[in-house]
Amino acid sequence: MANPYALQQASASSFKDNGEPQHIQRSLPGEHHQQQGRVSSMNQATNHYEELGVIGTGAYGTVYRARDLKNSGTIVALKKVRVALTEDGVPMSTLREIFMLKQLDTFGHPNVVKLLDVCQGQRLEHEGQLVLFLVFEHLDQDLDEYLKRLPPKGLSPNTIQRLACEMLTGIDFLHSHRIIHRDLKPQNLLISSDGHLKLADFGLAKTYDFEMKLTTVVVTLWYRAPEVLLGEAYNSSVDIWSAGCIIAELFQRQPLFPGTSEGNQLEKIFELTGRPSEAQWPRGISIARENFRPTKRREPHDFCPKLCDTSNDLLRLMLAFNRYERPSARQCLNHTYFTQEPMPT
Repeated sequence: MANPYALQQASASSFKDNGEPQHIQRSLPGEHHQQQGRVSSMNQATNHYEELGVIGTGAYGTVYRARDLKNSGTIVALKKVRVALTEDGVPMSTLREIFMLKQLDTFGHPNVVKLLDVCQGQRLEHEGQLVLFLVFEHLDQDLDEYLKRLPPKGLSPNTIQRLACEMLTGIDFLHSHRIIHRDLKPQNLLISSDGHLKLADFGLAKTYDFEMKLTTVVVTLWYRAPEVLLGEAYNSSVDIWSAGCIIAELFQRQPLFPGTSEGNQLEKIFELTGRPSEAQWPRGISIARENFRPTKRREPHDFCPKLCDTSNDLLRLMLAFNRYERPSARQCLNHTYFTQEPMPT
């Protein structure tokens, strides 16, 4: 069964084996006094979590269900990640990203899971790594589980519109703070007890300046943008592609592109976008255009018949092969699909 942090089940013993969380020692240059106080305030309570079991583990860390003993026993999600150390300790880039994520919580955004705390675990000298614990608010249900538990008729058009809006609002918030999620999928979208959506699992999130290269393990296959599959540089539009796939899934309750391999995933994508022309095909990549059969562009509602006209138009824009043609999250939210009332049935 899926879980709210989209990770596989693992042993619960490793948390105790890695020692008690401690304070992060290093601050950013030129920010010593400011950041030192900030680290202290973030970590003063982090020795007071009681492990309750493992939620799961994956390539980017292990997540534990834990009780915050300093906060009336509140249940939290404790994510353990390993960070490569430099000669000076924790890399500057890692510290900047952690502080950036922690700073987001000052906004209290309703569609982003809160990072409550950050603390330091064991220093693994032989491996040149440091264990960090990121403490998130805990929600019991993800979007994948939520959809599976629905009655046969599925979600109402209004609920689909609201959930899609909340997802894009959260994405817009992250992008406005120069953070790309990079692993959006139903298992990383949590549903609160009152039915609202929150973006979760920033284990793959990264602050960005310009375009970057994605490793092959980034973004679950079914929600992976074509530029990632082709090994190109990427930008924040990878999140827009993933969000478009998820919106289609809200309507159909099944994945839009359920590929079985990277090549098969591209084939399924080209069934919608059409195989790119020679002029559109990226230069300098190892994958040949001739490996894919010729296909013509089709409409999203050909694959997702429950789409209305405006949602079809929105997905046509979000699922453009050319990443530069995709709208930003803010532009998506200004689309007619979200501004019309009432929703068409």
